[in-house]
Amino acid sequence: MAAGCLEDPSLERHFKGHRDAVTSVDFSLNKKQLASGSMDSCLMIWSMRPQMRAYRFVGHKDAVMCVQFSPSGHLVASGSRDKTVRLWVPSVKGESTVFKAHTATVRSVHFSSDGQSLVTASDDKTVKVWTVHRQKFLFSLSQHINWVRCARFSPDGRLIVSASDDKTVKLWDKTSRECIHSFCEHGGFVNHVDFHPSGTCIAAAGTDNTVKVWDVRMNRLLQHYQVHSAVVNSLSFHPSGNYLVTASNDSTLKILDLLEGRLLYTLHGHQGPATCVAFSRAGDLFASGGSDEQVMVWKTNFDAADYGDVLKTQKSGTSVDGTHHTLQSEMDCGVHLKKAKPQDSRNHAQQEEETSLANTLEHIMGQLDVLTQTVSILEQRLTLTEDKLKECLENQQKIIQNKTS
Repeated sequence: MAAGCLEDPSLERHFKGHRDAVTSVDFSLNKKQLASGSMDSCLMIWSMRPQMRAYRFVGHKDAVMCVQFSPSGHLVASGSRDKTVRLWVPSVKGESTVFKAHTATVRSVHFSSDGQSLVTASDDKTVKVWTVHRQKFLFSLSQHINWVRCARFSPDGRLIVSASDDKTVKLWDKTSRECIHSFCEHGGFVNHVDFHPSGTCIAAAGTDNTVKVWDVRMNRLLQHYQVHSAVVNSLSFHPSGNYLVTASNDSTLKILDLLEGRLLYTLHGHQGPATCVAFSRAGDLFASGGSDEQVMVWKTNFDAADYGDVLKTQKSGTSVDGTHHTLQSEMDCGVHLKKAKPQDSRNHAQQEEETSLANTLEHIMGQLDVLTQTVSILEQRLTLTEDKLKECLENQQKIIQNKTS
């Protein structure tokens, strides 16, 4: 790695306490706590402060498949092979409420960003949505024809994405409860899926060893990574939206640079399969879990304030294993930046100038993409406001008509 302010990710600490494979990890909002679930039927809450005791929560009658902190950090949801979902208060007492959520293993739990709803996915082939407050069942989404491994709300809460062993990733409209698109390009089962922080695209991890990124507005494949040599179990977007971390049965974690469309780092930590991975809400840390019963916390280090610095450091640094993948559509701008190979006759200074120009252009592309995404969100909000206004005017019209008739 070239000299500079950026460093490789580093292992900060590791936690031992689970007695079987770790299935899921998640950070609380303030980074003071880390939750993990395991095949040992326990949920552990680890304190990020030194010398603080961990809490072991016992309640599930079978393997804990998934855990997630609520956005405020006051609750932890867990789903289990015992078909139930539990909501825990992550304190010394470890109190929990329990409800029978499905008729088979619960594979995934996820809170909406406002903390009001919970979406669950199960081997009973359904995705269900619940209120958090009273754990009241709201509705089911049932078009998958095999186990559903994962379901997530979009950041704005208007969409739900689900991944299944029927080899599809489905996109649902939460209001109409209809499937608006099925992505079928995976050559295997889909283990994990998540929304980009902007809500404009999704990433999916497959048993065909690939990671795919799709645009959910155009419903088209943006990126396709073949960097792992075994099943990809889990992935997590960095809050900046520029990076993706993945965990695989090949025992490695990999960090992908989404703007460059290539592999940045390969991390070896776990003995045996790396089963789960998650960035902290600020992105300065990420945690991973493995079949080796260990939970590891890594310092991100590479996320500089200025993304251009990362590119510069990477370009002058050592090459990383894995192939180069160009971003098929530079997100929305439709510009393709193909770097030509400089001919031998060109002088060094000219080449450097061109590289620097390419870097600047790429940086601008990244910025443009952020603007495009912002405009898109504003457009959605405007549409909602217009719809609301139309509704009010129609109601007003009805009231006037009723009064006059």
